[in-house]
Amino acid sequence: MTTCVFIQIRCKPGTTYEVAEKIALEEIHSELYSTSGEYDLLIKLYVPEGEDVGKFINDRLLHIPGIERSLTTLTFKAF
Repeated sequence: MTTCVFIQIRCKPGTTYEVAEKIALEEIHSELYSTSGEYDLLIKLYVPEGEDVGKFINDRLLHIPGIERSLTTLTFKAF
């Protein structure tokens, strides 16, 4: 079973569109949104079964230039 995570991304000023394009090219997200507030982008993705969540996000997403900070929210099946 995959793990669904939501990741908020804060980009360096003036890089949001570039970062979003690079995220799209990675083809790992389910949904990608531009947001207002403290963070610039919101990503919904599914981490494949057997993958370490932190390593997957670090290796596949956080290497992208222009990302200043991220906040990851893990989801759990509650119902």
